[in-house]
Amino acid sequence: MDDEVLVGVFGAPHGVRGEIRLKSYMAEPASIAAYGALHDGSGREFSLTACRPLKDDLLVARVKGVTGRDAAQKLTHVKLFIAREKLPPPDEDEFYCRDLIGLRAETGDGVWLGTIVAVPNYGAGDILEVAPSAGETLLFPFTRVVVPQIDLAGGKVIVAPPLEIDAEPGPVGPHKPDR
Repeated sequence: MDDEVLVGVFGAPHGVRGEIRLKSYMAEPASIAAYGALHDGSGREFSLTACRPLKDDLLVARVKGVTGRDAAQKLTHVKLFIAREKLPPPDEDEFYCRDLIGLRAETGDGVWLGTIVAVPNYGAGDILEVAPSAGETLLFPFTRVVVPQIDLAGGKVIVAPPLEIDAEPGPVGPHKPDR
């Protein structure tokens, strides 16, 4: 699936008539419906017959052939892809998150941190998930300050790990207010 791009994921059913929530990863969320049939990782196709905004990047969609809540429920968490060639090329200084997977993560001094394995977003912004050769996965906020350079042609990103904040530990255990 190297030529496929993740463009959305079905969420929970919306009502009883087969509508389903759809989280869109498109710059304009509703544009996901303009690309024709979407498919999951196994090749099943889904045609969106209607989409309306719900909130931010969340839509309410009607899917061809899905007529009831039970059918919509079976689609919960299904990831939706389209062929990369159907998408417009990224503008200068833009890229698809898919392009970052597999790149080396290095510091500005050339110290290898690991390989980018995912670019999750848990609601507060994108995160670079970097797997070192040993040890726990490293997570870096995907901001211009922390990731000042992306070199797709060179196969790497430069990461400026944030400095940790030193602070005095607070009280431990139950606290009684002063009287």
